[in-house]
Amino acid sequence: MSLPVVRVTREEMRKRVAYFHELQGHDGGLPDSTYPSAERTLFNALGFQRPKGDVATVSPVGSSAAETSAIKINEGFNIGFCEALPGKGPMMHNHDTNETFMPISGLWRCSWEVDGQVEYFDVGPCDIISFPPGVQRRFENISFDEPGKKQRLMFVIGGNAPKAEFSPEAMDELRTTGHVRD
Repeated sequence: MSLPVVRVTREEMRKRVAYFHELQGHDGGLPDSTYPSAERTLFNALGFQRPKGDVATVSPVGSSAAETSAIKINEGFNIGFCEALPGKGPMMHNHDTNETFMPISGLWRCSWEVDGQVEYFDVGPCDIISFPPGVQRRFENISFDEPGKKQRLMFVIGGNAPKAEFSPEAMDELRTTGHVRD
């Protein structure tokens, strides 16, 4: 055998188990967190360390959730969940790494900008859409047939401490409406 074999105890392995009911949800820590159409709860299941350096960029899960990863590893990817009511989701943003979405429940619109227009695909449970680094994107719960019900989306983002940055248009809107100040 050429690959190393590692033996771990049950206690060591438990540090790598994230039961959803034990995850701590966060609804703040991002520039758009208090914007009415962007209200959502983010759960940091695996990874998501705070990015270092530039203050214009943030962790994709926000500063609070970045501190509460259930599985604290740095192995090249991160997994989290978003819960949102219909009509809610983050504003247009991008990442310095890949971001992949898979709805757990409901119908979600995954949009991106290209040549001054917004394109999208609507995806449901177990469908997958994967955005390359640098593409301005957003996702929104569009399960309007269940108006008061939060739906859940899983996201996987590459890197150990990925960075997120909101689009210039999103930041202008947040400044104009008083949700962020420079």
